[in-house]
Amino acid sequence: MAKKKTVLITGSSGYISGHLQQKLKAKGYKVRTLTTNMLNSNVEDCFYWNPETEDINRKAFDSVDYIIHLAGTNIGSGRWTKKRKQLIINSRVNSARFLFNKVQLYKVPLKAFISASATGYYGTVTSDTIFDEEAPAAHDFLGNVCQQWENEADRFKELGIRSVKIRTGIVLSNDSPTLKKMLLPIKLCIGSPLGSGKQYMPWIHIDDLCEIYLKAIEDKTFTGAYNAVAPQHITNKELMKTLSKKLKKPFWLPSTPAFVLRILFGEKALLLLKGSRVKPKKLMEAGFEYRFPEVRQILL
Repeated sequence: MAKKKTVLITGSSGYISGHLQQKLKAKGYKVRTLTTNMLNSNVEDCFYWNPETEDINRKAFDSVDYIIHLAGTNIGSGRWTKKRKQLIINSRVNSARFLFNKVQLYKVPLKAFISASATGYYGTVTSDTIFDEEAPAAHDFLGNVCQQWENEADRFKELGIRSVKIRTGIVLSNDSPTLKKMLLPIKLCIGSPLGSGKQYMPWIHIDDLCEIYLKAIEDKTFTGAYNAVAPQHITNKELMKTLSKKLKKPFWLPSTPAFVLRILFGEKALLLLKGSRVKPKKLMEAGFEYRFPEVRQILL
């Protein structure tokens, strides 16, 4: 009987991680997680780590075949102060660097290092450009974060380990925190576009995202960056209108002014006000089949 493959996941308390763990276990993988909460480390197959103090339980790496690196401070929480921005960077970059150092030190025979990234790689901008994986990183905050994040993932290639980077769009599904926030004003009959409403919102259903991670594990030809987005391009206005129609709620209010969002969220308002089209070129070339290629399929 073949030995179960073991996957070690960081960012274990996150929404994506929760769904991914279920998917992997259902497929017969042995799943281990890393946690920064010492209390949770008492749970079976959950190990304590702290990249800041360079502390980790070495047993976490025993017989590990794959690492999926999802750890990172929530970009959408809190205002983007100078301190917050540095925390966003450090939580992704330093933790990946720490993992690299430990894998190298312990000579862990990994088959692949699979890291989350984001479509923010292409920047917070609304333009006519359709970005595929060959497009360069933007010269803004999110572009810089993602580029540093991915650079650390690429270091694993120095050890002969396959490196995959999943540039994820907005994750939408019935239970996703993002969709719940979008639906609240619609349910209260006050749904409206944000700013111009013309900004595109690259998105992906959680089930499709988990399948992409699974493919990144199982398909040895998977390497480099992949845009984890649905093939459908949709603007903020179109998305809100579609969701309102699904819920049979009115969609008549004028757009929420951009200046109001800037007052409320500061620089972080760019996440809501800007967005370009992102194409999943490499996934399509690999023949990836989406279960949810269109937003209208989400609310079933």
